[in-house]
Amino acid sequence: MSRFAATRSGVAVLLAASGVLVAGGVAGLAPGHAVASSHREAPLISGQPQYDNTDVYAFVSPDKKGTTTLVANWLPFEDPAGGPNFYKFATDARYDINIDNNGDAQTDLTYRWTFKDHYRSKNTFLYNTGPVNSLRDPNLNFFQTYNLSLIKRVHGTTVSTRRIASNVPVAPSNVGKASMPNYATLRAQAVRPLARGGQVFAGQADDSFFLDLRVFDLLYGGNLSEVGNDTLHGYNVQTVALQVPSKQLAPKQPIIGIWSDTQRRTATGWYTQVSRLGMPLVNEVVIALKDKDRFNASKPRNDAQFGKYVTNPELPKLIQSIYKIPAPATPRKDLVQVFLTGVPGLNQPPNVRPAEMIRLNTSIPPSIDPQRLGVLAGDKAGFPNGRRLADDVIDASLQVVEGKLLGAKIPALGDAVNANDKAFGTAFPYVALPWSGSQVKGSGSATSTTAAGAVGNPRVTPLNGGAVTAKEMSSKTSSSSPALAMAGIGLGALFLGGGAGWWLMRRRRQPSA
Repeated sequence: MSRFAATRSGVAVLLAASGVLVAGGVAGLAPGHAVASSHREAPLISGQPQYDNTDVYAFVSPDKKGTTTLVANWLPFEDPAGGPNFYKFATDARYDINIDNNGDAQTDLTYRWTFKDHYRSKNTFLYNTGPVNSLRDPNLNFFQTYNLSLIKRVHGTTVSTRRIASNVPVAPSNVGKASMPNYATLRAQAVRPLARGGQVFAGQADDSFFLDLRVFDLLYGGNLSEVGNDTLHGYNVQTVALQVPSKQLAPKQPIIGIWSDTQRRTATGWYTQVSRLGMPLVNEVVIALKDKDRFNASKPRNDAQFGKYVTNPELPKLIQSIYKIPAPATPRKDLVQVFLTGVPGLNQPPNVRPAEMIRLNTSIPPSIDPQRLGVLAGDKAGFPNGRRLADDVIDASLQVVEGKLLGAKIPALGDAVNANDKAFGTAFPYVALPWSGSQVKGSGSATSTTAAGAVGNPRVTPLNGGAVTAKEMSSKTSSSSPALAMAGIGLGALFLGGGAGWWLMRRRRQPSA
């Protein structure tokens, strides 16, 4: 299947769907609200970073026909030099990626990672006692392993549990060039095949999400000339990634819903869900403080309880008070399909029950010319049909919030952060290598911004994105288009949350090298 034909552009498809939505209203669709790119998004989880989901990605594998890749991240804002106790997955947690493959908003498949700590010696404070050249190197004093289980459910009830990988090594924290002179080798050793097809990975990686988060400083304090800084530049996360045959995920029809969650063991030995994440970023910005922790403990099937935050969102009112831009009229009826049900003819499953999750049509092949704005740019293999690593979900969301689906003529809205600070890989697990502890941030100086793979090659081509220069990759800023911005308010949150009015942003100059 090719990209949208010229006579049926991405905007046209979404527009048609939007028309149906507006005509039908949101009766019975109140569920919704829950999409979260959740870096410290709720009171309880902000104090438990090991259990905090940050982002979920789901896309048809660009280099492996017939397979789908799922990526989920935890533990936000890992400073690369944060030793001597570096970063790890929690051993009292279950890290899950969930699949709904029939549209009923209940879990049909769960891929579950559980981790175990190992020390070669506790008579030292060191993470590693010398250079580490392999995952089995005796100099790696601390390391983790994991088991991966596949849980099958019917109407949400478990019917079988099968171990599909055992005692697999985790890629360690990238301590620095003296400790880990060839980290790419360690990454490669942490990618393992699965018995029934596919691959699995767990370990540290660069945070793939790119955006300007300084919006929380009172929406930039009204000074829009300050946008364009990638807040997540130089930080790592803990990543799990899975690549499996698409038919295993979607045996009867091709559209699946995907979300992650974290379950933590209590003092009584039971597990309770403490974090949840699907689409990018609603719990962080849209859900009120009193319900943020409740959302993290909830299931997609019960999303109706959060509907009021979608139909009458707080954010547009805040924007209006600071930037004097009128908030869109409520209730908002125009954003439900993209985030809750999927778009008819694109990624809406039959008999869908509205719920917050990423929806991916696994029958749509990877684009031969990926566009960072995904479907809005005519690339139906991209966001909101799944989420690729290089999809600019902030800019896409902002444009839809401001009426793109309804045919409104709007400027090229964005937060002036258009690409990741490191090039993504061209093979599984695709995420960029983690920043090294050697790339330290000093007073008055910034972390090295050389894009992975860009040294000696001034142009790199990130996965699912067009060619960009090393300079563009490191600054995460487009040098060609004006940065008309919505104070980086967080991608889907705004989009989903229903409406942040837009505000014009001054043209931002490309910074010098």
